[in-house]
Amino acid sequence: MPQVVFRDYDRAALDREYDNRAKVKDAPEWLERYARESAKARAEISGRLDVAYGPSPGETLDVFPAPGSAPAPVHVFIHGGYWHRLDKADFSFVARGLLPAGAAVVVINYALIPTVKMAELVSQCRASIAWVHRHAASFGGDPRRIFVSGHSAGGHLVAMLMSTDWGSEGLPADVIKAGCGISGLYDLEPIRLCYLNDVLALTSETARLHSPIHHPPSHAGPLLLPVGALEGPEYLRQSHALARVWSSRGLRCEAVEMAGHHHFSIIAELEEPASDLSRRLVRQMGLA
Repeated sequence: MPQVVFRDYDRAALDREYDNRAKVKDAPEWLERYARESAKARAEISGRLDVAYGPSPGETLDVFPAPGSAPAPVHVFIHGGYWHRLDKADFSFVARGLLPAGAAVVVINYALIPTVKMAELVSQCRASIAWVHRHAASFGGDPRRIFVSGHSAGGHLVAMLMSTDWGSEGLPADVIKAGCGISGLYDLEPIRLCYLNDVLALTSETARLHSPIHHPPSHAGPLLLPVGALEGPEYLRQSHALARVWSSRGLRCEAVEMAGHHHFSIIAELEEPASDLSRRLVRQMGLA
């Protein structure tokens, strides 16, 4: 009988839970769509591309200023790819869903594992928020209204940012007003125990250290956790478990299962301003 490695899963079953490309047979077509629609977005929308926010080649971001003249809320998006794949250039399309409401959009990159370890990757994302706070006014953004969202591994990074002690970083404690983790990963222990760890090289200590489920903040803005209803049980558990932990601390956090969506379709909602997910983020920024 196969050995159970996590909850009720043996290694093969746990691998299947987190192998999104195997679960969604047309995953390559979705990834091609991201790249194609992002290239169109960059051609259509005036932006500042590949702006350095840190010293390493991976620490860059793309800025898409808000269409209006008044200081606008800034929405920072963090891409996924299990911390070792993909690029901000694949996700420029998120600007299409949020710019029309009057938000500025910033899409960040970070150095990928194994070039860096998880601790450095998280530190770079924190540095990107510090850069946005310092430079928001230069692209018409309001540094007092910074919001973050991310997909998959990017959702994990959103939760890590929401749990950061920003005062120790020299920034306002509430520098991030609200966050949204889209089909995110908040408990890294099953990640450590499945095939992904062949690349990520997490130990039990580093997995726990970087699991938001174990480190809820003492105070934070609202956190929304949309997850595709067609995701497997583990992805659903991840979002609902973090929502329970935050709510037990009196923090505002809601997990929402989005009907009809799998891991790759849910983020494509941000291509359209009228989509459910775009409207949720617009409301979160106070623009609706």
